[in-house]
Amino acid sequence: MKKRVLLGIGSNLGDKKANLETAIREIGDIKGVEITGISSFYITPPWGREDQDEFLNGVVEIETDMPPLELLHRLQAVEINMGRERKEKWGPRNIDIDILLYGEEVMDLEELKVPHPYMRERLFVLVPLAEIRPDLVFPDDGAHIGEVLAKALRNGKENIRKLDNSPASAH
Repeated sequence: MKKRVLLGIGSNLGDKKANLETAIREIGDIKGVEITGISSFYITPPWGREDQDEFLNGVVEIETDMPPLELLHRLQAVEINMGRERKEKWGPRNIDIDILLYGEEVMDLEELKVPHPYMRERLFVLVPLAEIRPDLVFPDDGAHIGEVLAKALRNGKENIRKLDNSPASAH
């Protein structure tokens, strides 16, 4: 049975917009994956380590019947094919693809935690997520995306700006 999966994508090296567009194409080329939604792209400050360039972030919605760990490995292969090197946690990267939500499932595996453990703190995830899934309810605690986003906006210090001519804003 197909699951609705939400992916966070980000880049802060090279041509960031081109990196995100390439990643989206590569994700769409994975056998058994259908892209069903793409958010606008957002310019955001770095998270975790501030001495690096701004990020460009977005959210991609897919449908797949691929098991979660297989999907994770396929997405990591996309990152590697695009030249991603995992040198340091929260360091600069040309592409980052995270599984945010996998259907209604809650997972706490060594390799994969769903919902993504930091997503509720990150405006660069919540803003594009709310854009394409304003009806979203988190599977672990039943919180609505609107409530979670409002709390993050109250607590957050991030300056987040929508990039003109990005996917959702181009229609």
